[in-house]
Amino acid sequence: MLVGEFDGLLIKLNLCGMEWSDRGETVLVKVASGEGWDAFVEETVTRGLYGVENLSGIPGTVGAAPIQNIGAYGAEVKDVIHAVDVFDTGEMRVRTLTRSECRFGYRTSIFKTSEGKGLIVVAVTFLLAKTGTPNISYKDLTRRFGTRSPSSLSLGEVRRAVLAVRREKFPPLDGYGTAGSFFKNPIVTREVYERLAAAHPTLPAFPIPEGGVKLSLAWILDKALGLKGFRKGAVGLYEKQPLVLVNFGGATAAEVESFAKEIAERVREKIGIEIEWEVEKLS
Repeated sequence: MLVGEFDGLLIKLNLCGMEWSDRGETVLVKVASGEGWDAFVEETVTRGLYGVENLSGIPGTVGAAPIQNIGAYGAEVKDVIHAVDVFDTGEMRVRTLTRSECRFGYRTSIFKTSEGKGLIVVAVTFLLAKTGTPNISYKDLTRRFGTRSPSSLSLGEVRRAVLAVRREKFPPLDGYGTAGSFFKNPIVTREVYERLAAAHPTLPAFPIPEGGVKLSLAWILDKALGLKGFRKGAVGLYEKQPLVLVNFGGATAAEVESFAKEIAERVREKIGIEIEWEVEKLS
């Protein structure tokens, strides 16, 4: 998010191209960073390849995917990334990072650290499967498919369902100013979770492999604080998804930042936890 005048050079990479390599039960595909993310996802579904169908509809380019470790509806891109080619501005050469070298975490990677700020993503190689069972564990997908078993679903059906859920929850990008989910879901210790669960028994929570428990901030904002649809002037939380902060028209960067800080303060006061921006601040 731009919070003022930017004194610098902004470059958008428009590198294009996809290279597909058959490896028996899997396929490696190297995708240039300027390719549209959802166009790539659509192509994998058309080819019957499993791995990124739950990430349908996410705006942006392929090059941005590893930086943020994008995720949605029970999937994260790190799980299918094989390698990332980067231009190292310090060494002035292209080199390849393995998945482990990317140091992926929840909505983060080496590219969001001081060590990785000089690395420009030029291509991402994905390892996709020719066979598999769709992941519909996310409640909105489970609800949409009812009693159907995951193994009976096609990749196309899953993609269409994900796109439908996104249309229901997110504002149209051509009608509102928004960066999607503005805040990260907070990760807390088991002890903090148990304290919160005692006060809020229906709080959705998910243990994570790295340790700790990830909480549903959307639930906290909606059910615990009653902030779904909360608005001040031209800035507000979207009425269908409170994680999404919306500029309804004419709000300044300062007003958006002030509103976001107020939301974080309300969570701190009422729930006793800190929340972080998912959006990057640029000034």
